[in-house]
Amino acid sequence: MCRWLAYSGSPVLLEELLYKPENSLVTQSRHSRLGVEATNGDGFGVGWYATADAPGLFLSTEPAWNNRNLRELSAQIASERVFAHVRASTGSAVQQTNCHPFRYGRWLWMHNGLITDFPLVRRELAFLVDPLFYPAIEGSTDSEILFHLALTFGLETDPPAAVARAVGYVEAVGEGHGIAHPIQMTVATTDGETTWAFRYSSQRQSRSLFHSTDIATLREQYPDNPRLHGLSTDTRLVVSEPLGDLRGAWREVPESSCLTINGDMQEMRAFKPHRAT
Repeated sequence: MCRWLAYSGSPVLLEELLYKPENSLVTQSRHSRLGVEATNGDGFGVGWYATADAPGLFLSTEPAWNNRNLRELSAQIASERVFAHVRASTGSAVQQTNCHPFRYGRWLWMHNGLITDFPLVRRELAFLVDPLFYPAIEGSTDSEILFHLALTFGLETDPPAAVARAVGYVEAVGEGHGIAHPIQMTVATTDGETTWAFRYSSQRQSRSLFHSTDIATLREQYPDNPRLHGLSTDTRLVVSEPLGDLRGAWREVPESSCLTINGDMQEMRAFKPHRAT
């Protein structure tokens, strides 16, 4: 399917996330260790926050490992909050408008997984999207429809509740069409200040998702590692798979969970879809 990472903390060059780690996201685009497919070559995207009101986006249908512009930009752009995604299509076209992250205003959204039998349920789900948000849909993916469903149900005011309602609707519509396991997802979304990450599937066998251990703990464990001492204490990463093998650096996000990160505050709580009555 796909691989992604969500970073927040002290400003970091994109290359420090995309290229330099042992199991960097660009490495995962060719040789994923934990993904359904080893290769995620159906495009990529990077979103970052700087001085503009909306986050910047760089999207391409080329494989991440083969894009010269990505390497050039990654050595020049630094940001305190970065979303990056390498794509393995589950059936929709390979085109820029289908590359993650998706953007609406200050919001970014990226997804690994699928809405099962999406062509069968797409029309019904699209009709649930609020007319305010529907014109912003540019591509043909299930991921973008899920994003706009979450916006419809209040993502901008209460992200966990909005995603719970969106997933609840997807499951209800899917089950109405006889689909046993309507959704599979790890999702990350941010407004530029807070990151929310979700791990859930109707089958309760979700794709891999990990978050980093707090930097203070790692500094104590590895006092001679200079890279750890250059990061602020609020630095956090959420990743589809660990970027390296540093012992104790990564913890798995539990099944059916929502992780919230704001500065050095991190909260894990259960995630359960909400069915409208």
